[in-house]
Amino acid sequence: MKSQLIHKFYLNDQYLVLDINSGAVHIIDEMVYDILDHYNSDDNNQIVELLSTKYPKENIAEALAEIEYLMENGILFTEDNNLSNIKYNEDNIVKAMCLHVAHDCNLKCKYCFASQGNFKGERSMMDLETGKKALEYLAKNSGNRRNLEVDFFGGEPLMNFETVKKLVDYGRDLEIKYNKRYRFTITTNGVLLDDEKISYINENMENVVLSLDGRKEINDDMRLTISGEGSFDVILPKIKKMVESRGDKDYYVRGTFTNHNLDFGSDALDFYKHGFKKISIEPVVTPETMEYALREEHLERVLKEYEDFSKEYIKIKKKDKDFYFFHFMIDLDQGPCIVKRAVGCGAGSEYIAVTPEGEIYPCHQFVGEEEFRLGTLETGIEKTELRDQFKMANVYNKEKCRTCWARFYCSGGCHANAHYAHGNMMEPYDLGCEMEKKRIECALSVLANLEEGVEDEV
Repeated sequence: MKSQLIHKFYLNDQYLVLDINSGAVHIIDEMVYDILDHYNSDDNNQIVELLSTKYPKENIAEALAEIEYLMENGILFTEDNNLSNIKYNEDNIVKAMCLHVAHDCNLKCKYCFASQGNFKGERSMMDLETGKKALEYLAKNSGNRRNLEVDFFGGEPLMNFETVKKLVDYGRDLEIKYNKRYRFTITTNGVLLDDEKISYINENMENVVLSLDGRKEINDDMRLTISGEGSFDVILPKIKKMVESRGDKDYYVRGTFTNHNLDFGSDALDFYKHGFKKISIEPVVTPETMEYALREEHLERVLKEYEDFSKEYIKIKKKDKDFYFFHFMIDLDQGPCIVKRAVGCGAGSEYIAVTPEGEIYPCHQFVGEEEFRLGTLETGIEKTELRDQFKMANVYNKEKCRTCWARFYCSGGCHANAHYAHGNMMEPYDLGCEMEKKRIECALSVLANLEEGVEDEV
């Protein structure tokens, strides 16, 4: 049915239609918006008669001709590529690694999926030799891929910072040996940042993720020090100094929203007030049984908050083009190929996580779940059938995704969220799906209002 080939919506004073399979986005007027309601079932003459009481017949006829022109050019009502037998990463190339240098933390955030840093196991630090083996494993298993991604992660990686520095040095040696290039990043809560660490990170890390939840009262409700006090006043001045000294290098300040701050747009605006231009506020990942969890009863409020914040975001972007909210960033020009859009993040195949003990997991959110332990740095991938399951977890094999208009933007959603919500990574996390669809609509409406990155108006 043609109705399954497009998605149209009205948001932020813009009528928009997305051609699902080509990825083309069109700014349209109200007349075309109405025409598309009937284009699936009625012929052109019927459409003209049906809408003639609202619009001039000649205008309707012209719009119908333009719609047919777009169809002929493959950017409206485009048929599916039908890649149900998609071939993905047949050579099992690994290109990115989440390196858990510390399974310990100096905060005890209530919502932490890592169980305050130990990932349901013993607290531990990665030793230098294990880290070296991990970097070499990545180099040896990356095939012809030259650019490799390594994120120093925890727990809190700054608790093992001397090892981090030695691993960066070792990575530079491996670059020469294997003709590779490591792109190092680090994710930190900022508690241990000082002038020396800031300088080193700015010089050696191509990206840094700084964790803070937003307003002081929101952050201090969830992100507690070991002594049980709020962490905002400790962290804020340190990450402000980090950002101010970072120059044009990438960073983003990452918050989390729970049902305690469903007005998370206010937290995003608080970030901006403090001078942070690259930000993200992520929905909490936790079982619904937790008091602060996001549940279906919160969904309507969450979706409205995305819409409300998108209005404020547009106002700011028109004055400050350097302000970026991660979930409202969307690339319509140079996006990934159709295969990558179908398979998503690559967890369990192109992307792996390595623990301080050298164990390999599909991603950081599966660490500590024995059934998802793929192997070790010594043995390599032992559970090849599990790796194959991750490789096959694409939008063509997930029943809910096949008819979803957003499938090539979310790529089937987060495997871990699906597993923890349903016990099956092939069944997407429902709340996550609805939030992602709203974020995509907001992102497209932002672009339309900024008049960049969309197709010409129909």
